[in-house]
Amino acid sequence: MGRFGIDDVEDLSGVTLLDEDRVHLLHTQTECTFIFARPGGWPSGVIMSFLYQDGDIWITSVMDRTQVSSLSADPRVTVVVSNAGTDTPGRQMLAIKGVAIVHRDKEVLDPMLYAIASRLQPTDPMAFVRLLDSPKRVVLQVKPVGISSSHDSRRMPGDGRGKEQSKEDQS
Repeated sequence: MGRFGIDDVEDLSGVTLLDEDRVHLLHTQTECTFIFARPGGWPSGVIMSFLYQDGDIWITSVMDRTQVSSLSADPRVTVVVSNAGTDTPGRQMLAIKGVAIVHRDKEVLDPMLYAIASRLQPTDPMAFVRLLDSPKRVVLQVKPVGISSSHDSRRMPGDGRGKEQSKEDQS
């Protein structure tokens, strides 16, 4: 073993995302990988847009899609979020274990569609709501139960790319 972050990256346990950085990532990013169990037990995942609100992750989908229909047999999911495509520096990743609840009722569906549309299409959220408002539309509420893993390269020497930090970078 050499110098962590310079010669090796074997033990990443000390470079997890701090709580405030987790929240920042969830409020900054709009895409996640939604991982679920398919019937027969083989896991699957899809890239989906999401909204983080009041500690929960909200995703819209359609009843007939595998990621929704599979939840009736097993509501346990993992949501993976990275900072790819954002202006956040470094490389960040967060894998959240959760339980998904499928909402079909208008009391939840309508305000959440508007909230999701406002986040994803802030210049004209109602245009996006009209597009999403379909008979089989649902929203998934993922209630987090834990963190599977997380990573923050900014907490590593050389940003985890093997480059020794100069004295200027260290200050």
